[in-house]
Amino acid sequence: MKPSDYATPPAAHNAANAARIAAGRLLRQRAPRSAHGRWRAAAKGRDVVALLEESNTGRIAELLPIRYGRMLASPFAFLRGAAGVMAFDLAATPVSGLRVQAGGDCHLMNFGEFGTPERNLIFDINDFDETLAGPWEWDIKRLAASVMVAARSRHFPERNCQELVHATVAAYRDKMAEFAHMSPLQRWYARINAQDLVELGRTSDIRRERASQAAQARAQTNERLLHKSTVVVAGRRRIQDNPPLVYHPTRAPGFDNEMRAFFQHYRHSLQNDRRLLLDQYELVDVAMKVVGVGSVGTRCAVALFMADGCDPLFLQFKEARASVLEPYHGKSPYEQAGQRIVEGQRLMQSSSDIFLGWARDADSGIDYYIRQLRDMKSSIDIASIELPELIDYAGFCAWALARAHAKSGHPASILGYLGQNDGFERALGNFARAYADQTEADHAALKRAVASGRLAAAI
Repeated sequence: MKPSDYATPPAAHNAANAARIAAGRLLRQRAPRSAHGRWRAAAKGRDVVALLEESNTGRIAELLPIRYGRMLASPFAFLRGAAGVMAFDLAATPVSGLRVQAGGDCHLMNFGEFGTPERNLIFDINDFDETLAGPWEWDIKRLAASVMVAARSRHFPERNCQELVHATVAAYRDKMAEFAHMSPLQRWYARINAQDLVELGRTSDIRRERASQAAQARAQTNERLLHKSTVVVAGRRRIQDNPPLVYHPTRAPGFDNEMRAFFQHYRHSLQNDRRLLLDQYELVDVAMKVVGVGSVGTRCAVALFMADGCDPLFLQFKEARASVLEPYHGKSPYEQAGQRIVEGQRLMQSSSDIFLGWARDADSGIDYYIRQLRDMKSSIDIASIELPELIDYAGFCAWALARAHAKSGHPASILGYLGQNDGFERALGNFARAYADQTEADHAALKRAVASGRLAAAI
């Protein structure tokens, strides 16, 4: 949406905005925009392999080689799996003092298309494992660094990589300016529809490709997943094993009752109307599933529910751990980590899964959050994306991030800090280049740790 799509705000709104913009501008005295371009690894205490090992506390040990194997694939894969490392690094960087509900892990692959409860297809942030109230700068810096690392992985010229980062950060600033001139309700209702992305395609070929991607996303339904991922055993549907990535856990006596008790706890985190909907389904099967890069080793499972023996519902429950931001920005106000993730997701997204909820396993004390496994979801293929499309895609990510930050923070204050020129873009271009160099060095350190036998990796 463009500013012209909205009614002219009243004078009182303009006056309040002007005051917030001025206050944001004053914050540059405390943290100059140029200071964001300077970054250097800590001289002491930064052993990247030790930081990764520390992040493995409480994970399933036999799955850790898969985590390292996935991170070895490329520097970009390493960056995806190292949110905790980057949080450690960002702790030493300047901030304006303006706080938002931060995503905590806003790299390029944590955005994409998915279905709303009204069955519309939208584009937004789609991963919130690390969400916490924190500085907006950390999210845009992680996004900028991921743009640089991804562009290098495609072997684009360094000049183009730098231009990509500048364009991404400029898109964030431009969209923040739009949101700053909206009312709180207008910001709350704002969303990025898949059709918007189609219409913004710079060529007819790109528009056709995006329309095709949207059609593929709409086809990602529970019914399709049922035929693709399950088999019939003794007359009952069962999730198909694909070890070590999908497997059925050893079922101790009482396992089925424990699962039903767990889902009853989850049920209480839902709205009443959604409880009624869930009650129409019966739990049929549960299997463990290895997902993502940074999440590998945490406990994740897929549950198959059926209504009337023929209508499927797939729910994914993922272990919820402390956010990587908590050591630097304070503990979550929520006693359960799953609730932290759910509440943060609802605050940052323009629309969330109707089955999004949380629960704690009574026996282990482990927290989880629950959502649909796949619901009209799609993501990009970094390995094959071309430069023009990556420019557009990174801009869409910046748009979604600005909308999320504007929803929970004061966009006019952030806009005042960002200013009207390209000072912040140039600073983050310098930061992204330096951090991409560091990521490549960290990726090489992981390779050496595997080669030496310090870490085991499953390729």
